[in-house]
Amino acid sequence: MLLLAHGAGAPMDSDAMNRITAALVATGFRVGRFEFPYMVNRRQDGRKRPPDGMKTLLRAWRDCIDQVLDACDPGEPLFIGGKSMGGRIATHILAEECPEAVAGAMVFGYPFHPPGKPDRWRIDHFPRLERPLWIAQGERDPFGKYQELADLDLGSAPVQIRWVANGDHDLLPTRRSGLDPDSLLAEAAGAAADFGQQCLEARF
Repeated sequence: MLLLAHGAGAPMDSDAMNRITAALVATGFRVGRFEFPYMVNRRQDGRKRPPDGMKTLLRAWRDCIDQVLDACDPGEPLFIGGKSMGGRIATHILAEECPEAVAGAMVFGYPFHPPGKPDRWRIDHFPRLERPLWIAQGERDPFGKYQELADLDLGSAPVQIRWVANGDHDLLPTRRSGLDPDSLLAEAAGAAADFGQQCLEARF
């Protein structure tokens, strides 16, 4: 089971989330999605809101993990992750008393830093990760481009980065590149499935 959370500005059924989910399901994943409280409220009244604070986001993640574990078959492995902010909060779960049932995390478009501010890294917690982390990152992603991360030293943190050729924050290439976005995403999803299998083999 793979549980995904959405990014800061779009809901769980955004085009990007739908594309990512479909690609993962095609590889054999059983995928679940959920929304943070601020996005739930947005659906109810249509008002755009900034994301909840970190404590609320973490609590929402932990509550959803508990609900999924109650519904899963005993012993079924659980992976967590998501798009951008949702995935970033999932990585904090890996670093802060990670539930035993969680086998690892998969993030699509990690927000390594705010756009245009490559000095404000969001990886201080990576050395504390208790489970492996896999990231699909577009080479042109303004939240962390290939050139910016090429020399990044993650030390012993259990992090794998899968680069998506010419991809942006939604892992989409430019039209000029001639690359097929569906094929690129299918390749990334396949790599995610391989990562999941590696985690399970190492664990059991």
